[in-house]
Amino acid sequence: MHLEAANLAARRGEDLIFEGVSFRLESGEALVLTGKNGSGKSTLLRVVAGLLRQERGSVSLTDSHGNTLRRVGEISHYLGHRNAMKSELTVAENLDFWRRFLGDTHGASAVSIDEAAEAVGLAGITHLPFGYLSAGQQRRFAFAKLLIAHRPVWILDEPTAALDTSGDRLFTELIEAHRRKGGIVLAATHQPLGLEGARELRMAGFAHAGPGVWA
Repeated sequence: MHLEAANLAARRGEDLIFEGVSFRLESGEALVLTGKNGSGKSTLLRVVAGLLRQERGSVSLTDSHGNTLRRVGEISHYLGHRNAMKSELTVAENLDFWRRFLGDTHGASAVSIDEAAEAVGLAGITHLPFGYLSAGQQRRFAFAKLLIAHRPVWILDEPTAALDTSGDRLFTELIEAHRRKGGIVLAATHQPLGLEGARELRMAGFAHAGPGVWA
């Protein structure tokens, strides 16, 4: 499987944030976006996920034979700054909704809700309302969403926000497990994620009316 972005450009209002951004990721690879606030990291992730329309360029997902698969957004997980969970529902109810809404892809089988809770180090508290949890616990369960429905591509925006050191390590281990199974990871971060062999794309900020700025 290959995830490819070709000559991407995007605007925010009248400003051209970036242009000429291209990359290609194969199964098991990870690309980490770095750069200061406002440099276009989140915008690029949303364009790849299909949540924003690009100004120019294309994003495609192909199999090993070069056949185009479904749109990236249809077979990827997107984890943004917000956890996308209902505070008044229990953790189990939230995860069950996402499990049924997303479903598995490519015939793969995801883990159960209890297994996902154990994987993020929070077994035994899925009966609690999501809003009762600490910010770190909420972020861990938001990450559990990636485990209860199989998606080959993970698109992650500041995924370790609100996590302590042990949470950072756990997060890295789960991502590496996903990569070992052939998964692709595209992540934006301000701090090292500790991903072995990950490539880096440094976003440099607004292009304004001049040439595009990227790295």
